Amino acid sequence: MNPLPQSSVRGSRHLVASADQLASRAGDAIFAAGGNAVDAAIATNAAIAVTGPHLCGMGGDLFALVHTGDDVVALNSSGRAGSGADADAIRADGHAVMPFHHDIRSVTVPGCVDGWVALHERFGSLPLADVLAPAIDLAERGFPASPLLVGSTARLDQAGREQLHELAAQATRTGAPVRRPGAARALRAIVEHGRDGFYGGEFGDGLLALGNGWYSPDDLASSSADWVDPLTASMFGVDVHTIGPNSQGYLTLAGGVAAEPLDLPDPDDERWAHLLIEAAKLAGYDRTQVLHEHADGDALVEAVRQRRHLLDTERASTYHAPASAGDTTYLCTAEADGLAVSLIQSNASGFGCWLAESNTGINLHNRGLGFSLEAGHPAELGPGRRPPHTLSPALATRGGELVSVFGTMGGDAQPQILLQVAARLFLHGQSPAEAINSARWALAGPETGFDTWSDLDHQRVEVEGHAPDGWEPGLVARGHRVSRLPEYDSGFGHAHAIVRDDNGLSGAADPRCRIGATIGR
Repeated sequence: MNPLPQSSVRGSRHLVASADQLASRAGDAIFAAGGNAVDAAIATNAAIAVTGPHLCGMGGDLFALVHTGDDVVALNSSGRAGSGADADAIRADGHAVMPFHHDIRSVTVPGCVDGWVALHERFGSLPLADVLAPAIDLAERGFPASPLLVGSTARLDQAGREQLHELAAQATRTGAPVRRPGAARALRAIVEHGRDGFYGGEFGDGLLALGNGWYSPDDLASSSADWVDPLTASMFGVDVHTIGPNSQGYLTLAGGVAAEPLDLPDPDDERWAHLLIEAAKLAGYDRTQVLHEHADGDALVEAVRQRRHLLDTERASTYHAPASAGDTTYLCTAEADGLAVSLIQSNASGFGCWLAESNTGINLHNRGLGFSLEAGHPAELGPGRRPPHTLSPALATRGGELVSVFGTMGGDAQPQILLQVAARLFLHGQSPAEAINSARWALAGPETGFDTWSDLDHQRVEVEGHAPDGWEPGLVARGHRVSRLPEYDSGFGHAHAIVRDDNGLSGAADPRCRIGATIGR
C-alpha cells in the first residue's frame, strides 16, 4: 500500500524531522529535556544509526550545517583513505573502478562519530550521556524492524548475511524485535571516553584487524571532523548554503544558478520539469572530471553560471548528469528562536560494503567507491585522501535569517531532488508538506546505482507515479527518455524540510520512507 501524503507539522518551540519515527522521538525527547537543536540532531542520528543500519550508522560519514542565529557554519566529517591505500594494487587485481561490495579497500575511516563529538563540543548543551541515552536504550532493549530494514536485509547475498549475521538473524519480518548489543557498547564507550572510546576501542581494534595493513593506528587517532566555510549561492529569492568539495553540494547551487534566469511555470506544467532537468544536467554533466577534495566549489558554481546560455529551453540536451541511487539518511532540527541543523549521514550503498566490524557488529560504509582508479585523476585513490561524496545537506537564509533546513537521501540524485524542493518552497511558496509530497523526477543510470559515470548513454528520466498527467508525454515530446515509477517511490529520495517564518516553525517528513515523522511542540 502506498503511503498517504502528510500535512505540515507546526511547532512554536522546536521541530525534528527524520526518516524514522523512533529517531524523531529521540530528538524530541532531548528537546523536552532542555537540549538544543544540535543535541537533538545528534540524538536523532544516533537513534537511526541503531534502527536504520541499512541507511546510516557509526560505520559511515557525516556532513552538517548549523545556523547559529548569527551565521551558518559547516562540518565536513567524511573519512579519509587509510595509510595503506594503493590504487596500483587495486588496478593490478583487475579493477577499473573501486570495488563495490565485500572489499575493505572501499572503506574510508568512518567519520560519523567524529562528527557527533565535534558538534557536541562546539554547540552541545546537555551531557553526551543524556544525548546518546535514547539510542543506547534502543540498542539494548530492542526496536521493531522496519519494512525497509527487512527488505534491505533480504537483498544481502550469502557472504553479506554471514558478515551482518546479527541483523540478518533478527530482521526477518516487519515488527520483529532487533537488539544490537555491540552498537550499545560502542555508544557507551563514546559516552565514557569520547572519540577514543570508539576509534581506540573495540571498533577501532576490529577495523585495524579487518584492514590488515590498509589502516594504521595513526589513521584512527586523527579526527575526520573539519569545520569549513559553507558554499553559498543565491537562488529563488534566498541564499542556499551547502558543503563544498569533496561534497557534490555545489550541484544543488549550480542547478539553481542555471535555473535562476528562467521563467519557471507552475510545477504542474511539464515545462517546469523539463527546465529543471536541463538545469541539473548542465550543472552536473562534468562532475566526474571536476569533483575532488581540493576543487574550488565557488569556481565550479561560477563555471555553470558562465555556460547557462547553453541550456536548451525546448529540447532535451545530450548532456549527461550524474544519476545513481544511494542509501543515506537526512534529518533536520530547529528551534523557533535558536539553533537549526541540517545533517546528513550515510553508509553510501545500503549496508555499505556488506562487511561488519566483528567486535561490535557495526556495518561499514563503502564511501571509497567515489574514488577514481584512473591514474593521475585528481580524485584518484591515495593514502589520506577523501573521495568525492554524494552527501549534500542544504540550509536557506534570507538576509542572514534562517528560512529553512532541508535535504534528502538519493545518491547522485540528491541535488536534483533538492533543486525541485527548493523551487517549490522558495519560488512557488509551497508549504513543507506540499513541497515534500509532490511528485519528482530523477535522472537514473545503470543498475548498481554508482556506475552511472561509466555508462552515460543509458541515462533516462524517471517520473514518479503521481506526477501531473502532462509530465510524461510532454517530456517524451521534448526528446527525453522517460520511465514511470510507482507513486511515493523511495527511489526518489527521503526528503525532509523545516521552515521558519513569522508564525514559528513548520515541517514535513517524506512519506516515501514509510516510517518517517516530524515531531515538535
